[in-house]
Amino acid sequence: MFNWKKLGKVFTPQDVEDRVWLKEFAQAPSTLVFDDFVRVYFSCRPPADENGQYVSYSAYVDLDRSDLFKVRHVSKQPILGLGGLGEFDEFGTYPVSVIRNGDAVCAYYAGWTRCESVPFNVAIGMATSHDSGETFVKLGPGPVLSYSPNEPFVLSGPKIRRFNDILYLWYIAGRKWKIVEGKAEPVYKIRMATSADGIQWKKINKDLIASRIEEDEAQASPDVFYANGKYHMFFCYRYSSHYRGKENGYRIGYASSVNLTDWVRDDAKAGIDVSEEGWDAEMISYPHVFELDGKTYMAYIGNQVGRHGFGLAVLDGKLE
Repeated sequence: MFNWKKLGKVFTPQDVEDRVWLKEFAQAPSTLVFDDFVRVYFSCRPPADENGQYVSYSAYVDLDRSDLFKVRHVSKQPILGLGGLGEFDEFGTYPVSVIRNGDAVCAYYAGWTRCESVPFNVAIGMATSHDSGETFVKLGPGPVLSYSPNEPFVLSGPKIRRFNDILYLWYIAGRKWKIVEGKAEPVYKIRMATSADGIQWKKINKDLIASRIEEDEAQASPDVFYANGKYHMFFCYRYSSHYRGKENGYRIGYASSVNLTDWVRDDAKAGIDVSEEGWDAEMISYPHVFELDGKTYMAYIGNQVGRHGFGLAVLDGKLE
């Protein structure tokens, strides 16, 4: 069993002033490490409109490398604009994952649009930055990874990694919509695609992680890390209904693999759970693992799926 020591909540979006588009939520943290600071990308929202509808944006906060609880800077503008009329990301970019590619930084993000019969649909887009990840230019108005016969809707939660000069994109794909008390709720499973250039992707078209708590368990945020001869995946999962509270809400799971396609799930090893009280006492989700100065950290979000920010935990020991 891994032992993650919680360090506390690092960033609270409600503390940010003069950003009308950044009022709450700091979802799906993803890091980019610089010489003297760590840039953490996240997704946020302005207040709902007069019809109670939200949009979402992606932003970043720079944390001092020598003191990760010291905020140095918050992006003045979203890193990406919303898509145009009818485009896949017209109403939001959430979540985002970044990777360096030479002098550029590439971002993979989920763009979502509103629907009539169900609340939303999502596909995955790609954008590139040439100013060290401050602003990004979209590859085009459409996604690089979208629906297909075997993945009919809701492609989201991209996590980009490079292993052995091959790009791997872990993501989630919708399997069904369920009507729960008159509301459509999505069920999605963890998937993977590979690419040589980051633009053309080959899906492996299989669910990677077996369901555990129920057949319609929803899984998200698969973050993969290589250490000590094997691949480690931290992800989150929830029940398919009544999951917005503590009992059926998100928890963090764990799986391992030696070949990136066949995974053995063992949530008992995850080593991190909800707290007894506080900002992460009801749920814990969207793990992102990164190494910094000889330590392994996990960034994650808490109650109400990150409405009040993200926190950090540090691994006591090694991934093995």
